[in-house]
Amino acid sequence: MKWADDFNKKPEWLHKETEITIGKCKYFGQQFLPMVEQTVKPEVIIRSVRQAIGKSPAMLICSAYDFYPKPIKLTWMRDDKEVTADVTSTEELADGDWYYQIHSHLEYFPKPGEKISCVVEHASSHRPMIYHWDSSLSESDRNKMITGAAGVVLGVIIAAGGLIFYKRKHTAHII
Repeated sequence: MKWADDFNKKPEWLHKETEITIGKCKYFGQQFLPMVEQTVKPEVIIRSVRQAIGKSPAMLICSAYDFYPKPIKLTWMRDDKEVTADVTSTEELADGDWYYQIHSHLEYFPKPGEKISCVVEHASSHRPMIYHWDSSLSESDRNKMITGAAGVVLGVIIAAGGLIFYKRKHTAHII
């Protein structure tokens, strides 16, 4: 508590403390981590945000989360050729926990059989990491199909139960 109060009263101390390096290590919590040599591989997700409708293109987002250090490069490949048109990217965004995230958007008109990939180059890997887009079904479409199939199965079970109930009641009145 005393250290926090002192830092709050003199913010220049806090700035100095974050600049202090011991060898090639920075103080982090109660441990000394070699931040110069430490790298953390990004978690990468490719998802569809918009389907192509008429003259409006589809949009994919390639997101890289929780990586360190900051420098990273995201590129799009379409049938093994780099795509530069209709690509926008955010800057590397600090998460506030020493990690970063970045997002790259690709607008495109889908073609049958094409292969779309997001290539991530980062210090945590000696060669580029390639993530392929599976255009078969998006997660929300897959969830809708599962929900629909479960509804059909439930409907068949209820209908079969109702039919059995009706037959038993109907045969009990005849005898």
